[in-house]
Amino acid sequence: MMKTELWKLKRYHIIWAGVLLMLLSVLLTVFSTTALDGTVWTFPFFAEQVIKNNATTIFPMCIALITGYIINREGTDDTLKSILTVPVSFPVLLFGKLVVGGLLSLFLGITSAVFTVTAALLLGFPGGELPAIAQTAVQITLNCLFLYVAVLPIIAIAARIQNGHLIGAVVAFVYGYGGMFAAGSTTLSNIYPVTASLGLIRYRSYDEAVHWNPLLCTFSLLAALLVSVVFVRTAKKSATAKRLKKPKQVITKKGW
Repeated sequence: MMKTELWKLKRYHIIWAGVLLMLLSVLLTVFSTTALDGTVWTFPFFAEQVIKNNATTIFPMCIALITGYIINREGTDDTLKSILTVPVSFPVLLFGKLVVGGLLSLFLGITSAVFTVTAALLLGFPGGELPAIAQTAVQITLNCLFLYVAVLPIIAIAARIQNGHLIGAVVAFVYGYGGMFAAGSTTLSNIYPVTASLGLIRYRSYDEAVHWNPLLCTFSLLAALLVSVVFVRTAKKSATAKRLKKPKQVITKKGW
């Protein structure tokens, strides 16, 4: 199932939209460096701002839209009824697509890391040594994967709705933006799945004001994963064919 889904990715141009959104996150951070607010920009600080933009504004919406689109295409292309004639249930089909979504998260994370490192080096920020570059690449990539787990329940619910990927993308954007408010509380930031993903990568852990509880962060994402599994296992979708509209019968008038 997963191998087949990977083959299908070749014809999905929306993947390039994900790459452009990863670039947009970096460009927004570059734009913020032009503000004359006295901030001293370094390579690690630039990477941290990209991670924050990914978590709170860009990535949850991006991955929910792309994964939801991949799921919804079976209904849009009217191929679901043909697939379900094979001895495979809709939950298994959905599971294969969600695993591919996780692989896409890693791919987009690597893409974001490449854009981030390239932009920081071109701007000449200090602190761009090899250990800092390696740490940035690992943190951004893992954060995208953890954010995908955090958004999985929304994707799984939207899969039950026709064209639900658009609704899921909007809900995921609000969900990710809520992380900005959750960050104001130490307890809430460890429980809220979006900010819990930051805790697992030790985001700004050097700051004495930042207190992460890795155990709470892990439980938060495990809870999101468990909820997603329940939604996938109970998912049902019929493969009924689209109803064709009968042409209207034209009544021919008699006489002149």
